[in-house]
Amino acid sequence: MKRIFLFVVTNLAIVLVLSIVAQVTGLDGWLTQQGGSLEGLLVFAALFGFGGALISLAISKWMAVRAMGVRIIHQPESDTEQWLLATVRSLADKAGVGMPDVGIFDSPQPNAFATGPRRDSALVAVSSGLLASMDKDAVQAVLGHEITHVANGDMVTLALIQGVVNTFVIFLSRIIGNIVDRSMSRDSNGRGPAYFITVLVSQLVLGILATIIVMWFSRQREFRADAGGARLAGRERMIAALERLRLAHDAPLPAQLSAFGISGGEGGGLQRLFMSHPPLEERIAALRRLEAN
Repeated sequence: MKRIFLFVVTNLAIVLVLSIVAQVTGLDGWLTQQGGSLEGLLVFAALFGFGGALISLAISKWMAVRAMGVRIIHQPESDTEQWLLATVRSLADKAGVGMPDVGIFDSPQPNAFATGPRRDSALVAVSSGLLASMDKDAVQAVLGHEITHVANGDMVTLALIQGVVNTFVIFLSRIIGNIVDRSMSRDSNGRGPAYFITVLVSQLVLGILATIIVMWFSRQREFRADAGGARLAGRERMIAALERLRLAHDAPLPAQLSAFGISGGEGGGLQRLFMSHPPLEERIAALRRLEAN
């Protein structure tokens, strides 16, 4: 749980598709034939690397709605939905962001997430289990946490970080591919099947290593979002909400959305490197230290 999420999965898929297209269409070969300069390769890698990240960012809301079956609240159908809209609007005003879309998705487990390409074009969604199992104070704290993600521009920052690591993954995989291919192939163009295979394998391996960097950033942003939720809704409410989540039997969001959720999984050793969220005990302890300062 919380190790692979929509943005990373979608991004890697897009980069992989773009890379295959570049090789099938001969764009990779054309670049090499033009001189194969490292500067040219770096520009190529940046265009494709940031392209994948920005496309993932642009479709993040659409993917979230489809993956989770989120029902956007356009006209509230109950007092709870009316309260939910009013609370999000109040928190968004406090945080200085535009009113996000607000939605509910069916899940018995308490969870919530925020996503979107811009601070003023976001989506905040909560599970039916969250609304059923928590009181309004705790739900308000959870919403404050998610609004802080929006206010901090975490999705945009994540896209930029992902774009940078994508660039180096694409760049280094092609360097490795050329080295392996030249040592095995005597083709006149210096590029044989070994290049294609090595690039794909290297891109996969380096992509996994790059994910560690992205996940580290994701864990840091959770601490910042908890602190922001405490400022917007109150420290005691934020701590109480996390305590309630800790006691709940965690059922994961779909892997594509896990990094955007409020709660996180447990892990240690190498597993911790791929966690998108710190353990809830660490987050609660961090809030208590803030409270003591």
